[in-house]
Parts: sequence; C-alpha cells; structure tokens
Amino acid sequence: MQQDSTQLLRDLEDILNNSIQQIQAFKHMSSEQLNYRAHAKSWSILECLEHLNLYGDFYLPEMERAIIKSGSPKVDLYKSGWLGNYFADLMRAEKGKKMASPKDKNPIYSALNETTVIRFEKQAERLKHILDLAKNANLNKVKCSISISRFIKLKLGDTLRFYLYHIDRHIQQAAKIQPE
Repeated sequence: MQQDSTQLLRDLEDILNNSIQQIQAFKHMSSEQLNYRAHAKSWSILECLEHLNLYGDFYLPEMERAIIKSGSPKVDLYKSGWLGNYFADLMRAEKGKKMASPKDKNPIYSALNETTVIRFEKQAERLKHILDLAKNANLNKVKCSISISRFIKLKLGDTLRFYLYHIDRHIQQAAKIQPE
C-alpha cells in the first residue's frame, strides 16, 4: 500500500475523532449499562475500552519514544511494509474476522468502572499528540516494536494504522452493545 503521508495521518485522525465522539455517548451511561454483557463470554463496553487501554499502555510510549529518538525527516510518500500491512488489515473492523486476545490484554470479568472511560480519553489525547509529532516524522524510517515481540519492528505508519484500526474495531464493537 502506498499513500500520501499527510493524507494517511488525516485519515487516522478522523478515526480517532470518531472514536472520541462515540466515547461521549458512553459517558452518559450508568455503570450497569457500561458493564452489561450480552452473554457470559462477550465483553462489556468497559471491557472493550480496557482492552484498548492495555494496548495503549504499550503502544503510546513506544510510538512517542520512536518518533522523538528518530532524526529522519518527513517524506511525502508512505509505503507500507508487508508485515505491517498484514497486521493493519487484520485489525480493520470491516474485515469482521474474530480473534482471540492475548491473556494479558483480555479484560473479561475485570472490575471496571467509569474511570476506564476517563483513562481511554486521556490515552486518546496522548494519541492526538503523537499524530501531531508524526506529521514531521518519516513514517517509513521510524520503527516501533510490537506488543507480542520487542524484536519485531514495524514502520511508524504501519504501527499507527494497526493501532488506530484496532481502536476503531473495538469502539464499533462497544457501540453495538445494547444494554437492557
């Protein structure tokens, strides 16, 4: 996949802004509604958000560190790597493919409350800052480790795509939960 770097970052900002808008609806729900699950093995709205928070704990500092450490100047054309493109496409909500979460990222049956929503909002603000930093970074040259192995590194552009598509996927999942 090839794309203009500026347009890619705009598209990713749109995903983030849509997710932040959806979070506003969650803020008006009761604790019971936020913790509602359709069946025993499904996630609640808060569990969807906590899952994203757990990934944010890894990816936000990783991306920020990589951008700040890099001295690579911005380039206009972003070219996805084959592995990064695979991971990013895997996360696309429209693909609809179900996946099992790693145990350390699976929040099912966690005791969660409204602070989970606030934590997600704070991470979203940090992500906005990272997207701003990325506007002056080389999305092809800056490399980020991934959560399943620090030895595997993806291009910053692929990491951002993966991470934001993952957010979009689970925000859409949470929005579909219909508390009784």
